[in-house]
Amino acid sequence: MNTRFVYIVGLMLGLIYLPKSFQADNISWKASGQGGAVAAGDSRAVAAGIEILRKGGTAADAAVAVIFALSVTDYGAFCIGGEVPFLIYDVKRGKVEVLSGQGTAPKLGTLEYYQGIGGIPRIGDPNNLKSAAVPAVIDLCVTALMRYGTLTFTDTIQPVLRILDSGKEPWYPKLARTLRRLIDAEKESPGGRLEGLQSVSDRFYRGDIAKELDVWYRKHDGLLRQEDLAEHKTFVEKPVKVDYRGYTIYKAGAWTQGPYLSQTLRLLEGFNLRRMGHLSPAYIHVVTEALKLALADRDSYYGDPRFVSVPLTKLLSNQYTLLRRPLINLKRASFQIRPGDPYQMRPINLSRNYPPQGREKSNDTTTCVVADRWGNMVAATPSGWGSEGDEGGPTGITHGTRLISLNTWEGHPNVTAPGKRPRITLTPTLVLKGGKPILAISVAGGDHQDQVSLQLLLDFIEFSMAPAQAVTAPRFATAHHTGSFSQSPPQLGSLTIYEETGQGTIDGLKKLGHQLNYAKKIASPVMLQVRQDNGKLQVAGDPKAGRHAAVLEP
Repeated sequence: MNTRFVYIVGLMLGLIYLPKSFQADNISWKASGQGGAVAAGDSRAVAAGIEILRKGGTAADAAVAVIFALSVTDYGAFCIGGEVPFLIYDVKRGKVEVLSGQGTAPKLGTLEYYQGIGGIPRIGDPNNLKSAAVPAVIDLCVTALMRYGTLTFTDTIQPVLRILDSGKEPWYPKLARTLRRLIDAEKESPGGRLEGLQSVSDRFYRGDIAKELDVWYRKHDGLLRQEDLAEHKTFVEKPVKVDYRGYTIYKAGAWTQGPYLSQTLRLLEGFNLRRMGHLSPAYIHVVTEALKLALADRDSYYGDPRFVSVPLTKLLSNQYTLLRRPLINLKRASFQIRPGDPYQMRPINLSRNYPPQGREKSNDTTTCVVADRWGNMVAATPSGWGSEGDEGGPTGITHGTRLISLNTWEGHPNVTAPGKRPRITLTPTLVLKGGKPILAISVAGGDHQDQVSLQLLLDFIEFSMAPAQAVTAPRFATAHHTGSFSQSPPQLGSLTIYEETGQGTIDGLKKLGHQLNYAKKIASPVMLQVRQDNGKLQVAGDPKAGRHAAVLEP
């Protein structure tokens, strides 16, 4: 069937699903309905996704529109030269797939080079364009459209072009010009829709835009080159999955931190969390202690599986889980970093420790979850903050500093190497029950992302909370791990809780030995649920974190 015909029919149908009065200013932090749903950061990005769903686009089409809009509306937390891990349940294939959406280290970014300059430049360092990975967003979006979408690149970037044309920042016109050049590439392609999409990626990564970016990198003493862009590819990968209480939880692979959430769930299967009570001292304690064990394995074994062998099957096995679970002391908080030994099936392997470096905080991230009327569902976590002094040059393509999530420890699975993906914190989540998608979660917040994702899952599975309840419930987090940004040292025994936590809970946690800190907010989640009894969509984003959500109504 002709793609343009499908688009026009979808547009006509969309008029039924979306009132004409729908505007970004009307979008709140929660919504429910049955025509499709979006939750993200800025309300204008949510409106972009709703617009595409209205026009008959799939969840992938809408997610692409949201991602492009977020690169402008949430700039500072995400930039178009950054990265976007992307999980999708695709109805046609009947399964979950992962699009990597993460750029690699440049060919010039060798271990010897970074050791020679004193390490990978940190956030705020004037030389941190040397910390930029290959920009992954454009090819991620093209791949999502080609594999799961029905619309064109031109269709999906109309919302962001309107935002850019408002001209509020000096780089807006530059980026708008680059995007319109990509539209030209699509329109001038001699083939059909797929060929046109491929032309978009080719012009950016292998055409004149790549040449202009190369000039910009050299001028600002960056390490990326046209050759690095030309070799970039968005990998389509199998997800990591575990079953928990009748639900199947899907994460990206060990080039993200995602599988440690899977490990934590395996450990928690042995405890009756519901009986402990939501946010009781016993509940917070057991979840925190399980997180500490899984994080220790993350820091010891995770890295880009295209470069290193990560023993995920062993880490998630029954045998290993049963060895590790007894390390959780129900009466006392741990002050040790205790990775296990999945190779020899031993509960502890202290020789896997590496020396942490200086403290570093992330500049945050943003969020995106989408469901359409056909049952497709997307969870994506866009990130990448502009490098120091990087206003994108003539292209308007700003770059992140994601390579600070690599390290310079020889022999470590996450040690830097040309062409290698850093082990990132970005970690969207999809959940299926009975083979059908039921939850999508995306969280901004560095090392806290999967700690909060875990709590949202437990809020839903163990305590029957809807998204609006889960994203606003008090949360907790530990820094008892090596930081993912420049490898900051662990804060042994630390536990951060919400300021409004009751005194009884505080006293109980202190008695268990936790070193308490207090916060007004921990991370920034969005959550989308499909009710399997009636197909109703419930979607919400934490209003404390400026998250927004909307649905289409029949």
